Amino acid sequence: MRLLLILSVALAGLSSAVPAESRLRSLVTGDDSKGWEAVGRLNIGGAGFCTGALIAPDLVLTAAHCLYNKETRDPIDPTTVEFLADLRNGRASSYRDVKRAVIHPAYVYDTALDVERVRNDVALLQLTHPIRNQSITPYKIHAQPNRGDEVGVVSYAKDRAEAPSLQEVCHVLDAQSGTLILSCDVDFGSSGAPVFMFENGEAQIVSVVSAKARMDSANVAIGTSVEGPLKLLIAEMEATESPVKRIEPVVRRLTIEGRASPNGAKFLRP
Repeated sequence: MRLLLILSVALAGLSSAVPAESRLRSLVTGDDSKGWEAVGRLNIGGAGFCTGALIAPDLVLTAAHCLYNKETRDPIDPTTVEFLADLRNGRASSYRDVKRAVIHPAYVYDTALDVERVRNDVALLQLTHPIRNQSITPYKIHAQPNRGDEVGVVSYAKDRAEAPSLQEVCHVLDAQSGTLILSCDVDFGSSGAPVFMFENGEAQIVSVVSAKARMDSANVAIGTSVEGPLKLLIAEMEATESPVKRIEPVVRRLTIEGRASPNGAKFLRP
């Protein structure tokens, strides 16, 4: 229970000292969405949606749990997933089906949400055809941010499914064991949404949204640091042609049990 306890203590200590954040802004026009066109909605086999972002013309980064059936807990067929880049008001700049997927080797889909599950909650999707659109530029990856760093997030969610929303300013409240605690505003459907930092004015991905947590009256987002896991996923993507691949872990997985923290931090899948 130690890692879960550390996360709980961090949330409890930070909930009353969250910096000022910007409000969500809907990206409903072409001018609004300029620079964010590589973020899109992932339609998951007609059973829901997540958010994803291009990191190469044919590669989409998202959360691993988006690729599981929540009833059976089995992986879904990735070929039933569609990526809609820059979806706004019923139209996308580009539509692509998914060809195959690679899921982090240490990720285990379960109803219990804990630190280890969150930090491995990363997946890479390969599209059937690359997106060659001059207005859609894949994002680079940035190193893990530090506590106090300013970040932003672009996401779809249950009450804003037809256009993405941008929160330009939220903050890293803590970073531990490959997991980021963020003051960003996320909701169901935001799973896999890219969390950004800016390098010389360029938005670069530092994390993907994995879960949300509620501590008393404060909402926080829980993200996965992607720099290290992504190298593993890309290597495996290049090494296999199977539709869905889970690489075998090279180290034994440490299991941490428990749904909620002793002091009331409740974890939910966004």
